[in-house]
Amino acid sequence: MNSRPLQVAVIGAGPAGIYASDILSKSGIDVHIDLYEKLPAPYGLVRYGVAPDHPRIKQIINALYNILRRGDIRLVGNVEIGKDVTFSELHEHYDAIVIATGADRDRPFVIPGSDLPEVYGAADFVYWYDGHPDYPRTWPLQAKEVAVIGAGNVALDISRILAKHPDDLMSTEIPENVEAGLRESPITDVHLFARRGPAQVKFTPMELRELGQVPDVDIIVYEEDFQYDDASEEKVNSVRMTKQVVSILTDYLFDQEEEKTASRRIHLHMMAQPAKILGTDHVEGIRVERTALQGDGSVKGTGEYVDYPVQAVYRAIGYYSSPIAGAPFDAERGVVPNVAGRILDEKTGEPLSGMYATGWIKRGPVGLIGSTKSDAQETIQNLVSDYEAGKLAATTTDLGWNAMQKLLEARDIRYTTWHGWELLEDFEKSLGSAVGRERIKVVERDTMTAISRDESHAGKLY
Repeated sequence: MNSRPLQVAVIGAGPAGIYASDILSKSGIDVHIDLYEKLPAPYGLVRYGVAPDHPRIKQIINALYNILRRGDIRLVGNVEIGKDVTFSELHEHYDAIVIATGADRDRPFVIPGSDLPEVYGAADFVYWYDGHPDYPRTWPLQAKEVAVIGAGNVALDISRILAKHPDDLMSTEIPENVEAGLRESPITDVHLFARRGPAQVKFTPMELRELGQVPDVDIIVYEEDFQYDDASEEKVNSVRMTKQVVSILTDYLFDQEEEKTASRRIHLHMMAQPAKILGTDHVEGIRVERTALQGDGSVKGTGEYVDYPVQAVYRAIGYYSSPIAGAPFDAERGVVPNVAGRILDEKTGEPLSGMYATGWIKRGPVGLIGSTKSDAQETIQNLVSDYEAGKLAATTTDLGWNAMQKLLEARDIRYTTWHGWELLEDFEKSLGSAVGRERIKVVERDTMTAISRDESHAGKLY
């Protein structure tokens, strides 16, 4: 029998880390769980990666909030593992570590012209409009015509936020600097480019339907883009979500007969793969190659090219994970090497004692919340199995939070707590209520930290 509680550190307080902590806390073993987050606020990409005009964010955050408010999972914010505390130090003081840091940057994208200054990554733009504290407070919004490359929900989010009038975002929690930036935007047209056809795009029906409900924004689709091969027909007939997406796109096509009078437009171009970004010193346009379906749902270029005038390009082709200094990482795949959540030694390929991964850092940036939960279930099941087999043990007797608190305070790390998050949340809600909104995000990291730590100068910083 084990004579003391198992000490576990989870790195990353987004959905993956919170769900893993919750599942572990209910596993029936005696365990102390410390959840480390590099930002002063929890919730990861739910707070900093989803467009602010999606009401369902609140539902997800409410579920995560209810897990953390119980108090059996200790939240330690504003602490970056690999920087404030080394990975090896954490491993020394805990019996097990679960890495759940997600995917926080853009996948590489290289075509001629992709190095021009007005070519932006989706993650950077999303972090700006979501008020991420580690990203610039301003964003260059000088383009009247913009290209968005991608066929997923992030591409739709970016297109919608760019095209939406700021007044229609004022019920959300967008920060004041984001509102100010969007009000200066001269944008009239957003062109979204997807390589394949209606049956292959990765939009969800709700996201796609919402696009057509944005005031004073017309949705433009093109009849020649509605191409289907055998695999497309089979997918439409067998996959409910695909059938719904195709139905919504078809409705947009029928709507083209109506006169378009909105001041802004979102153009959905399918069967078009970017070939070159045009311009010498600045973006002047984008060249796309028309594609053709090959029978199995894949496409190849036709050799027919079309140029569109744009002054900025946003690439939304997927996220990519960042490594933690000192932890194993497969840079080619953008994940922690693992089997079923057990992290592997990069040289031997054998499982490393007491090291686990869950979420996008484990399997790549695919899947929604349901996938994250089942993913965490697998990882925690293996962690518990290893514990019950007597395979987990810290390398020191100075364990868990008792050791880490002393280390953080000795280094003057201004860590935050769950109570601190509640203080920050109350502060953001008070900013919102003053102008009839539910919340206004605080963006600046030092301000967030000072409010969370109840430091006397916090109000002066805002």
